[in-house]
Amino acid sequence: MTNKNPEYDFKWCPGCGDFGVRRALESAIERRRIELELPVENNVVVAGIGCSGNLLHLLEGPQPFGFHGIHGRTLPVAMGIKMGRPDLNVLIVAGDGDFLGIGLEHIAPQAARNLDVAAIIMDNAVYGLTKGQSSPTSELGMITSSTPYGKPEDSMNPLRLYLSMGVSFVASTMSSKVKDMSRMITDAMNHPGFAIVHVQSPCTTYHDTYEQLKGNLKKGIEPIAWDIPDDHDPTDADAAQTAADAGGVPLGVIYRDDQRPTFHQRVAEMGQKAKPRDIEKLIGSHAV
Repeated sequence: MTNKNPEYDFKWCPGCGDFGVRRALESAIERRRIELELPVENNVVVAGIGCSGNLLHLLEGPQPFGFHGIHGRTLPVAMGIKMGRPDLNVLIVAGDGDFLGIGLEHIAPQAARNLDVAAIIMDNAVYGLTKGQSSPTSELGMITSSTPYGKPEDSMNPLRLYLSMGVSFVASTMSSKVKDMSRMITDAMNHPGFAIVHVQSPCTTYHDTYEQLKGNLKKGIEPIAWDIPDDHDPTDADAAQTAADAGGVPLGVIYRDDQRPTFHQRVAEMGQKAKPRDIEKLIGSHAV
């Protein structure tokens, strides 16, 4: 990375789950480039602040456009890009602190609009970049540098939150399942509307949850990650809610609604209803 960006030295800790997310995203972008025969520059990756934001600078191979924004504001930035250039494939990479903490207020408005972007959220239930403070998805009572006597708030269920806010595509996976995640990201990019792929991405330095997610039978630890059954209907909102409330970490596409118009489609329809006025009428309407 030093040769690529000599003014910076972006790093992730060994074993960080974000490496798997990076590989899945690279694979999905390359698959899209080949299938649609579009240049890689047709993709824009918007990042926030945090370890997840470094992904923008650590992508290997042909480079999409990148925008490293400010903490919690990936959705407003992505909306600006998508409204200005609806032909571009706009992706968001963010962490649980970035997206579900300071950025929480932006999710519901974009879900209501059904903004046509795909967000990949890396959840390690901790603020890793700033040395391990508790985040919205940290468990109740968790000991961290900011909660030395235990976290006093309940843990957020992001999947339930996305569904209740009206996100039209919700998928859940973990960082070690790179191939599955890559396919989910491809589905999210192809989805006409607001798509979120929520990834359990353990922080090996401050909150290593690999053993909890995968389980360890020798230690008597049952895995908390489980595969959504093949007969699950992702178009059924009630079934999606049941999966989100079932506990643990469901793996798969939980919900999708491909029938809702996107925000761009709605704006275009409204534009057709507007009656254009000629220059003389416009000038006359402002005459004193």
